Amino acid sequence: MPQLAVDGAELTYDDEGPRDAGTAPLVFLHGWTADRHRWDHQMAHFAPHRRVIRLDLRGHGESSGTGARTIEDLARDVIALLDHLGVGRFVPVGHSMGGMTAQTLALAHPGRVERLVLVNSLGRMTYSRARGLLMAASTRVPFKLFVAANIRRAFAPGHPRHEVREYIRASAATPREVVMTLYSAMRAFDVLDRAGEIRVPTLMVHGYHDIQLPVRQMLRLAKDYEDAEIRVLDAGHELPVEKPAELTAVLDRFLDRPPARA
Repeated sequence: MPQLAVDGAELTYDDEGPRDAGTAPLVFLHGWTADRHRWDHQMAHFAPHRRVIRLDLRGHGESSGTGARTIEDLARDVIALLDHLGVGRFVPVGHSMGGMTAQTLALAHPGRVERLVLVNSLGRMTYSRARGLLMAASTRVPFKLFVAANIRRAFAPGHPRHEVREYIRASAATPREVVMTLYSAMRAFDVLDRAGEIRVPTLMVHGYHDIQLPVRQMLRLAKDYEDAEIRVLDAGHELPVEKPAELTAVLDRFLDRPPARA
């Protein structure tokens, strides 16, 4: 497994598929406390005919390192990896926190982002008073209970319990400093007022049962995008693993869509 040293971290990544496919590489970005294997289904589908890159963000999965205190920090890591790989234009596909990172990339490097895909993501974290109090209280419980509570509620009702337990176990292995620092980074993330600056074709896919980042928050973001396609699937917050085939099919159709005429 290849790794790249970036600013005190060793980033583990996969780079698969043909280099001469004539299409911009897909760059898959996972969410908070997750890892690059959230995208196994999509990697297997696209790699035979398109270059696909995914990484474990610093401190997650098989990547080491701390120090990412903002979503911009994560975006800089991604650009460092793509520069190392000689990638110019690309299509970021981001889930949750990865979608926040993808939007940050689109705003900071508009000439390099060809299309954009946001999965269960948003432009600004907003809470009702009741939910804000609940989330604040959850940070005061023991760390493993905090992680377990957040991961458990990320899945739609009825998802197999043994799978949920496995994702809780994997998430709890993420270093506490990484988990809590990036939790704060997500709460501070806000590009909602800049959404109109993103002019590339954008796919927004959300789970109808997502209570972590409710679908209305995605719709609030979508209204300001110049070219947004919206799809809502019968899932919770963990769409890449709850409905992997359906998500892949939606992504496939979006990538095959010809660009809109100016």
